[in-house]
Amino acid sequence: MNIEVILVDEHDREVGFMEKMEAHNKGLLHRAVSVFIFNKKGEMLLQQRANSKYHSGGLWSNACCSHPLPNESVSDNANRRLREEMGFDTDLQFAFSFIYKTVFENGLTEYEFDHVFAGVYDGVIKPDHAEVKDYCFMKMDAIEESLIQHQHKYTSWFSIAFPKIAAFQKTNSIGIQQQDVN
Repeated sequence: MNIEVILVDEHDREVGFMEKMEAHNKGLLHRAVSVFIFNKKGEMLLQQRANSKYHSGGLWSNACCSHPLPNESVSDNANRRLREEMGFDTDLQFAFSFIYKTVFENGLTEYEFDHVFAGVYDGVIKPDHAEVKDYCFMKMDAIEESLIQHQHKYTSWFSIAFPKIAAFQKTNSIGIQQQDVN
């Protein structure tokens, strides 16, 4: 199946389309989406990517990542891929965007204008095992410490996005239960 990605400039203006693997082989800037999910205790949902992924297999990352299809909005893509990869729906809000570039050992390059979304979910998770090897919820300080001690166990974009999503979570009280005041 030929899946196309949306090529963009540094301001996220669409400049064309290209088959996904060709864009990764050529290292061209394209639109991407990353979804971060928290539970009501403020813990982040991490997924371990399936070993069969075309890069970063077996590494830990955020709830899901994707590339919007031509004529698909970033928010529609975030919702669709969360449902497809992790098996649930929840309200998502846009958090921030960033650009990153990583060259992998297999010669592929991720050069992405990444749109980050966040949400809260405490229900049943039914991951697609073709995409997800494992998953867990983890406390933010434990993730921060693990990134320092074991950065090689995480995807490159997760390491870049984590401090930004941690700040967003605190500022917006995402997944942090408010204490009852009597």
